[in-house]
Amino acid sequence: MIILNIYTLSLIDFKEEEAPVITVQKEKTEEKIKVDVKGQIKTGGLYELDEGSRVYDLIEKAGGTTENADTSIINLSKKLKDEMVVIIYSKDEVQKLKNDSEEVKCNCPEENDACITEDQLDTFLDKKIKEKTSNKSVATNNGKLSINTATSEQLQSLEGIGKAKADAIIEYRNKNGKFKSIEEITNVSGIGENALEKIKDYITT
Repeated sequence: MIILNIYTLSLIDFKEEEAPVITVQKEKTEEKIKVDVKGQIKTGGLYELDEGSRVYDLIEKAGGTTENADTSIINLSKKLKDEMVVIIYSKDEVQKLKNDSEEVKCNCPEENDACITEDQLDTFLDKKIKEKTSNKSVATNNGKLSINTATSEQLQSLEGIGKAKADAIIEYRNKNGKFKSIEEITNVSGIGENALEKIKDYITT
């Protein structure tokens, strides 16, 4: 019995320990998307970004916008998707789009995946119309804007008159004196008969 017990204990002492189970976790791979950016961007082209990146991230990766860029109608917070096209417009292009509500609705959302949505455009346009109406009503006592005293901001409330043309009007009257008639505004560089036709009912000397 003693010998049997010793033999049994010896088997227990020399029993091999079970090997520990090692679990290897695979790192989660970030999904990638490819997006095309063009227009007023420092380095346009095709870029690969992580899924969930936003328009702002794309612009940063492309080196930022040019000095002539205007992102006021671009949704910088929009999440990017594979095969999207992002177009950054120039200041002149945006001014033209803002002056013509039909062009904004028809062209911008269709060709540019980063444009603000049509609902947002409607809100933006309603705000611009209210701003124009407000500026026109306070410009003069008779409800018309005096091209002899209006500020650059007030002049820009007129249809088709952006900052460049507003500044040109002010520069003209500073050099030549007050406008003697509203027709004289066509002497200002960039303002022709067509432009006058659009604003003549809203201006006075």
